[in-house]
Amino acid sequence: MLKRFLPNEHVKSIYEIDPLTLKEKGIKGIITDLDNTLVPWDVKEATPEVINWFKQMKDNGIKVTIISNNKEERVKMFSEPLGTPFVFSARKPLSRAFKTASRQMELKKEEIVVVGDQLLTDVLGGNSAGLYTILVVPIVQTDEKITQFNRKIERKIMNYFRKKGMIRWEE
Repeated sequence: MLKRFLPNEHVKSIYEIDPLTLKEKGIKGIITDLDNTLVPWDVKEATPEVINWFKQMKDNGIKVTIISNNKEERVKMFSEPLGTPFVFSARKPLSRAFKTASRQMELKKEEIVVVGDQLLTDVLGGNSAGLYTILVVPIVQTDEKITQFNRKIERKIMNYFRKKGMIRWEE
C-alpha cells in the first residue's frame, strides 16, 4: 500500500528536469502541479525562469498540462499567459484529473511524467493513474493549512522509506 506514495524519481526543482533526457526516455508530456512546484503557493504569475522552462519543453515537443486542486481563477490566471492547458479543482489524489490531462494531450501513459511537490496528492495520484512520478522539493516551506497537515503525514512516510532503504535522497 505505501508503495503508491513512492515517487519514481526525486529532484530539487523543475529546472533539473531536462527536455532532452525526457525525450531519450520517450516522454512527450508532463502533467505538473502548480503551487510549490512551479512557483510558491502565494505567487500569482509565472516567473521568467518558469516561462523559460515551459518554452524549453515546448521547443522540444514536450506538452505540459497543469493540474491543481486550486480554484479555476487561480489556475487560469497562471496558465493562460503560458498558453498551457490546465485542469482546476482536480481533487488530487483521485486519478480522474490525471486521466483527463492524459486524454487532452493525446498521449499514452508511458509517454507522460507527473511532477509535483506532495506525496499525498501528486505522487499518489500519478501512481494511481499508472504514470511515472517525479517528486520535487517544495519551493517554500510555508503552506496553506491543509497542506501543512499533509506534510506531517508525508514526513512519516518518507522516514519509513528511508529506514527501509527505498529512498536515498535528503529533504
